[in-house]
Parts: sequence; C-alpha cells; structure tokens
Amino acid sequence: EVPVVESGGGSVQAGGSLRLNCTASGDINSRSCMAWFRQVAGTQREWISSIGADTAPAYRYSVKGRFTISRDNDKNTLFLQMNSLKPEDSGLYRCAAAPATLSGCEDYPAWYSYWGQGTQVTVSK
Repeated sequence: EVPVVESGGGSVQAGGSLRLNCTASGDINSRSCMAWFRQVAGTQREWISSIGADTAPAYRYSVKGRFTISRDNDKNTLFLQMNSLKPEDSGLYRCAAAPATLSGCEDYPAWYSYWGQGTQVTVSK
C-alpha cells in the first residue's frame, strides 16, 4: 500500500485556484508532521508549507497569504488550498509525512520519510 497519495492538480490561468489533496495511510497518523513540497525539473525540492500536531501552519514566504494548508485527522488527509495562482507556482507538488515519533515540523526534505509521487500544477499567464 502506498502510504501517501496526492490528487487535485491541474492547469489553470494566473489568478485561478486549485485545491490539492493528500491521503495518508500506514504509520502516518495525526501526530505526524505533514508538508507540501514543489519540484521543478532540474531543481531541488522546495518546501511550500507544513502542519504538525502541535505546531502552527507554516508557509514559504512567496505563498503566504495565498495558500492555506489544513488537515482532516479523522480521514488522515492533508489539503492545500491555492488561490491567486501565479506562473511561478507551477511544478510537481509532492506531499510528505514525517514519522509520528518525531516532534515538530521542519522545512527540509530529509525530515520526511514518506513521499507521494506528486501531482502536477501548471499556471499559465
């Protein structure tokens, strides 16, 4: 069973909105920090946002005020509401989860043990 599966990507024009979903299973639970990363071909994954059991949501500066991360612990699902999208928001968005035994959230990939395959977001001018 794949522990992390994303959905909800697509193509929109600048100024539009998309909502990404991430369904987690296995060892991932409400105590796990979960995050969204973005990957563009030829570049490293960059942290977009994260949310933990005891930590407030955190956002990359470039998306603050436009993106909202949330989670439904009963359904073990993570969301990313993306509004006022810009072309530079385009990329492969990957959901990540840290082991529940780790406390807190971090903004670097090595913190996270579970990764989805990603969902593509394309924003045109």
